[in-house]
Amino acid sequence: MFKREKYLKKIGFDFKVHSVCAILGPRQVGKTTLAREFIKKNGLDKVRFFDLENPVDLARLENPMTTLSIDPEKLVIIDEVQMKPDLFPIIRVLVDNPEHKRKFLILGSASRDLIKQSSETLAGRIGYIELPPFTLEETNEVAKLWLRGGFPLSYLAKSEEESFWWRQNYIKTFLERDIPSLGFSIPPQQMRKFWLMLAHYHGQTFNASEISKSLGVSDHTARRYLDILVGTFMIRELTPWYENIQKRQVKKPKIYFRDSGILNALLNIKNKEDLETNPKLGAFWEGFALEEIIKIYDIGSEEAFFWATQADAELDLFVIRGGKRLGFEFKYADAPKITKSMRIAISDLKLDKLIIVYPGNQNFEMDQKIFAQGIESLNFDLEKK
Repeated sequence: MFKREKYLKKIGFDFKVHSVCAILGPRQVGKTTLAREFIKKNGLDKVRFFDLENPVDLARLENPMTTLSIDPEKLVIIDEVQMKPDLFPIIRVLVDNPEHKRKFLILGSASRDLIKQSSETLAGRIGYIELPPFTLEETNEVAKLWLRGGFPLSYLAKSEEESFWWRQNYIKTFLERDIPSLGFSIPPQQMRKFWLMLAHYHGQTFNASEISKSLGVSDHTARRYLDILVGTFMIRELTPWYENIQKRQVKKPKIYFRDSGILNALLNIKNKEDLETNPKLGAFWEGFALEEIIKIYDIGSEEAFFWATQADAELDLFVIRGGKRLGFEFKYADAPKITKSMRIAISDLKLDKLIIVYPGNQNFEMDQKIFAQGIESLNFDLEKK
């Protein structure tokens, strides 16, 4: 298992600022393992652990104020906190007690938008860390990561067959258990059909009307289904950027599967040959590379945009970082080429730099402000001109 030092440091830093640190990420991404590594690394022997999927631990928390008040000097870890959101007001009372300096490490398989009580009740007391599946920075194996995705048990499986089998079961459990546990009453087959439809929209704008007609539901319901998949870290919704220019710009969001292995499993892509012969290979690469860039450079959801006009000029990823305007294009090609669309994006968005990410290990300048970056050697400083 990879030691995720980057995220261990984030937890330590977060506790310097907040009394509560929340590690959020999809189920089985390694949140509990990370919490245990944090305990080990910091030599903590005063820890109380509650797993809210364990009936025994749930019973221990029937009187949460009393239970959580015991041993105030101990770090309290609560796993799968989305199962019991009524704990948040109690945690607030406990961390506000000036007589004790309590620390809570809470782990959740849903975003703070789905766990609304955490952001509302613990405002100013809680910091959030999103733990993604394994990244290229950690694994350094592009082909394997692209096919299997970054979920630890999928990536580390002994064979492609075992990895694929694990992901198929993960999808089944997610639909039949995880979504209902969040309080959503949706037939698993209905959500699976919707999820599969999204696989064919991967890298495209989300058309709620088109999908809702195919699914036989309202636009509002289709939008609700998408919000659930976004809130459980399965889908990334990329917001369009609007620039003050005299052109009609695309206003609908784009959607991407956040884990390439889950996308491949839904589409029955079992091996490298299946992936490389798929007619949507370019879109698959775009989603995989985009997600890696976002994870490696810690680009927050509020920092990441795409840009497009009705005249077909577009930019896959637009980021403002350190006062600089940065653009990314993702091209599955041995030798990336400069396009007219790229030059329009540089002009209209006033980009300081446009980076073309392609499968390779060479980085080189292609033109003024345009650089090619091999995904195997991601070493550009985004804030360096």
